[in-house]
Amino acid sequence: MKIYVDAMGGDLAPEAPVKGAIAALRKYPELEIILAGKLDEVRPFLGDYEDVKARLTLEEEPEVITNHESPVMGVRRKVNSATVQGMLKVRSGEADGFVSAGSTGATLAGGMFRLGRIPGIERPALAPLMPNGKGHFLLIDCGANVDCKPEYLLQFGIMGDAYMKGVMGMKNPRIGLANIGAEAEKGNALVKATYPLMEKGPFNFVGNVEARDIPLDQADVIVTDGFGGNLILKYTEGLAKALLGIIKKELMADTRGKIAGLIAKPAFGRVKKVMSSDEIGGAPLLGVQGAVVKAHGSSNDYAFCSAIGQCVKMIDGHVAQIIAESIEKMGLDAGAEKVDNQ
Repeated sequence: MKIYVDAMGGDLAPEAPVKGAIAALRKYPELEIILAGKLDEVRPFLGDYEDVKARLTLEEEPEVITNHESPVMGVRRKVNSATVQGMLKVRSGEADGFVSAGSTGATLAGGMFRLGRIPGIERPALAPLMPNGKGHFLLIDCGANVDCKPEYLLQFGIMGDAYMKGVMGMKNPRIGLANIGAEAEKGNALVKATYPLMEKGPFNFVGNVEARDIPLDQADVIVTDGFGGNLILKYTEGLAKALLGIIKKELMADTRGKIAGLIAKPAFGRVKKVMSSDEIGGAPLLGVQGAVVKAHGSSNDYAFCSAIGQCVKMIDGHVAQIIAESIEKMGLDAGAEKVDNQ
C-alpha cells in the first residue's frame, strides 16, 4: 500500500506532515509513503528515520497551492504541487491514497478535476467522524457543497453508508437526515424533497434527526447540505472546547474542586481524548475515484498520523469501490468522469 502525502499543507507544515508520516510508517509496517514538497524545507524535520527509510520516497514539488488563491486556478496552474501530483498518481495507480492538511478548496478541486468523480456521483463531499458518546457518527457534507439538490443528499447517504461499512466495520449503518423536526413534513424545501428519496435509498434510513439528537447516537450517518453541516461541525467543536474550559475553571475554583479534579483526572483525560479531533485526523473526501483524506489545517504530527491511518482504512475497506457499486445498482452511473490530463 502506498500513500502520497503533501508535506507543505497545513499551519504546522512541513514539520507536522513529515513527523506524522514517519510515525505512520512505524505504525503500519505494510505502508509506503511518497512525501512531496520543497525538500530543502522537508529534510530538516526527518530526524532519525533509518528504520523506515526504505519505505519513504521523497519527491520534489516546488509549488504550493495556498488558502489565499482560487482553488480551481491553483489546481490548473500549479502542476508541480503536491496536491496536483498526488491526485494524478492516485488516478494512475502509482499511489493508493492521498493525504493533505492544505487548502480544502484545492483538495476538493484536485479530487474533481485531476482525480475524477466516481461515475454517477454529482458532488463529492467532505465527511468527518464526530463523537456521539458511544463511538462516532459520520457528518456528510460538512462544507464542500453549500447549495445542494435532493439528489446530492441521496448520494451523500449512499457514500456515508459505504464508508461506515468499509472503514468502521458496521454491517447496517443507520442513515439520518438532519432537520428541524422528526416528522417527514417538517423542514425547508430541500429536506422535504429529499425525505422520500432517502426512504427508497439502498440503505437503512431512520428518518429525520433533530440537532439536539445528533450527538445522542440516533444515527451513524447524518446527511445534510454543506452549509448546515459546517454549522454543526464548527458549533460542536466550539462547544466541546467551551465545556472543557468551564469544567476546568470550576474545578480550580476552590480546594474541594481541586481535590475532586485530581481524583477524576484520568477520566477527564479519556473524555478529552474522545472529543479531540486529533484522534480522527481529518475528513475523507467521498465521491472521488480513490482514497483522499483532508487533514485538519491545524494538525500536529499525531493528528497527521491519524489522518494517514484513516486513509489506510479507506483503502483496505475499498470505500470508493463500494460507493461505485452502490451507485451502479441504482442506475445512476452516468459514465466515466472527465478529468484534466495535464
